[in-house]
Amino acid sequence: MIDNLVLGAMLFGTATDEQRSFEILDRFVDAGGVWIDTANCYAFWEDPTGFGGQSEALLGRWLASRPGVRDRVKLSTKVGCEPTEAGRFPEKAEGLAAGVIKKGIEGSLRRLGTDHVELFWAHMPDPATPLEETVAAFDELVSAGTAGRLGCSNYPVWQIERARQIAATHGRTGFTAVQQHHTYLQPLPGTRPTVAHRFGAVTDEVSHYLEHHPDMELWAYTPLLSGRYTRADKPLPAEYDHPGTTRRLAALDEIATETGTNRNQVVLAWLTGTPATTPIIGVSSVGQLDEAIAGVSLELTAEQRERLDSAV
Repeated sequence: MIDNLVLGAMLFGTATDEQRSFEILDRFVDAGGVWIDTANCYAFWEDPTGFGGQSEALLGRWLASRPGVRDRVKLSTKVGCEPTEAGRFPEKAEGLAAGVIKKGIEGSLRRLGTDHVELFWAHMPDPATPLEETVAAFDELVSAGTAGRLGCSNYPVWQIERARQIAATHGRTGFTAVQQHHTYLQPLPGTRPTVAHRFGAVTDEVSHYLEHHPDMELWAYTPLLSGRYTRADKPLPAEYDHPGTTRRLAALDEIATETGTNRNQVVLAWLTGTPATTPIIGVSSVGQLDEAIAGVSLELTAEQRERLDSAV
């Protein structure tokens, strides 16, 4: 069983066509993969309509064509980022009002062809809706059995803690997972990764919070910077243009040579060696998936991790 890797299905049904998506999903399950992550808004920016739902719908078709597979996988999906008007994200994102959350889970379950998901996420903060309302609406899903656990993505630490305190005070189910962007390279101080939402990057504050809350786990999105560790045709964004990047890339290359792997696999090994951290991998081929599986299966020595951590 591969429980330290999540397969990201964001582009399945849009940029990645159905045949290729099915091949990847089949390989993932055959290899012992468990978690599949999607969202109700995936991938609105790739679809001519300007709205999402294609990823969930594809997963539903795949599950329907693979009897028994639903019992072998765990599904993770999200609500809060689907545009209400095409071409006007994020100013016209659906938000996290109680009615939106109820409608969101109903639509997701219909597209997925299931009666529950194992993990349901608030995709991003909604400044127009009180946290109390959002927390209560998510709790109702757990009580109804349509969601097993709850998580929040792209949230600032103060809102994560406040939401959890609201849940605890009122005897409701709280968030036990955060989904943020996390990778080995570090952006220049004062900048944020272009791949992340405003509060979507793992900072030292986020890491410190997770260290002191052992019931929380981190799902790391875009851990391989969309191929930029290994592809010369995809240069690193400007926020990584500083001396620390050079030193950390050199450390990655050293460890990759020692282990007979590559930068991507060392990054994944480094991430999975961090307590309660699970990378989400978006791949467009079976070969990329196999590379990722080899990465999370790689065990770094304590000395190798120390060299990676000390390269700053």
